[in-house]
Order: sequence, then C-alpha cells, then structure tokens
Amino acid sequence: MSVIAPRRRRRRKLKNEINVVPYIDVMLVLLIIFMVTAPLMNLGVDVQLPQSNAKSIEERQDPIIVSVDMDGNYFLAIESGNNEAVDATTLAARIRAIVSNNPQVAVFVAGDASSSYQHVMDAMVLLQSAGVEKVGLMSAPKQDGGN
Repeated sequence: MSVIAPRRRRRRKLKNEINVVPYIDVMLVLLIIFMVTAPLMNLGVDVQLPQSNAKSIEERQDPIIVSVDMDGNYFLAIESGNNEAVDATTLAARIRAIVSNNPQVAVFVAGDASSSYQHVMDAMVLLQSAGVEKVGLMSAPKQDGGN
C-alpha cells in the first residue's frame, strides 16, 4: 500500500492594500447620474405671456411721510397732505391703523439735516413697533458745487 503524502496547503499571504476599483466604479456611476439629472432640476420655467391692452389694476398710492424736526417732534403727511404735528403715541396709533388696512403702504422718514441721528432712529423704532416692515429714508439731492 502506498501512503499518499498529505498535500500541504499553501497559505496565501494577506494583502494589506485596499482595493479601490469598486469605489471608483460607484463614484463614476453617481457622477453620470448627477450630470444627467442636474439640467432637469430647473426651478423656473420660461413662459411667453399673452399680450393685451388691459390696464393694470394696481393703483399707486402716495407714501406716508413722517418728518422729524431738529427737536425730535414728529409730523405726519398722508396722501400728499400737509404736515400735521403729532406726538409719539398718536403717530403710532395712526400708522398702526393705516398698516392694518394696507400692509404694503410705503412709509418714509424725513429727518432734518441738523437733527440728531437718535431722533431719526427713534422714529424708525416707533414705526417698526406700529407694524411697518420697511421704512425708507428721504434725502434731498446734493447741490452742485457742494462737498
């Protein structure tokens, strides 16, 4: 009887390298997917609107003008009216009533050039507490020859 020598199993050496080929394949597939879908993700659409001779239904209202003199006194002009002297509580109440009826009304603060910056800021805070979201500041155009 012949004795068969047992085969020696050759142990494979462990590799300490990472195989990155599958990761590169996945990355390329994702890149292709994003390249194809990116142009399709437009948020807006170009539309040619029909033309007509109809008049606009928006009517432009005159702005509300709050003037502040050099002593910090408030004056209110509504719809191109004359400046009416008002105190802070009356101004806040009237502006609150106007803004509750028309939240899109334009409100401007006209501060005297020699007035303290604090007086203009107090007027803006008063208007903000009355519900006005946007307040504009008025100025006069600069004269030629001035600095």
